[in-house]
Amino acid sequence: MLNGGVPPGTRIIISGSPLSGLELLAQQFWQAGEEGGTYLMLDAVPEEGMTDARGMDAAALAGAMQGERIVVDSLSTLITAWGIDAATRFVLEDTRGIIDRGANIVYLLYTNHHTPLEEARMMRAADVFIVLRHEIHGNEVERTLAVEKLKGGEVPQRVIPYHIIAKGLELSTTSRVV
Repeated sequence: MLNGGVPPGTRIIISGSPLSGLELLAQQFWQAGEEGGTYLMLDAVPEEGMTDARGMDAAALAGAMQGERIVVDSLSTLITAWGIDAATRFVLEDTRGIIDRGANIVYLLYTNHHTPLEEARMMRAADVFIVLRHEIHGNEVERTLAVEKLKGGEVPQRVIPYHIIAKGLELSTTSRVV
């Protein structure tokens, strides 16, 4: 879906509800590959291997970002605690050195938590913007992943159905043209 993946030095925002599986997708990203990385947990008690980032300021957060795959869980917490200007500055400026060295940073953004202006500013700051949607139809749950922004590439014109399994998100082999 991403034509071979995201290039090094990319700011990725994954947006969805807390029940959409975005944390599982972020953990899959963090644990993939051999190069290692950092999972900065701002919202809850960190799991094994994660960094407890609750209460860290921008300098401490940026300083804790090690490796090639970094997750900030969550950007929503930063926006709420610091305000949109400081959160935007962190994404675009305070982490510029980390992006310049080729690391990819995933930020989790919870839907229906921010104003439309805050969401738009975060969308503009991202190099890649992925949305996880889930809808309930009667007794069935429909989950789809959509790439809505892909800097330097063509945005896919398809959504990909996915399932939440114990290991994380599993993309369906079928997709729907939108």
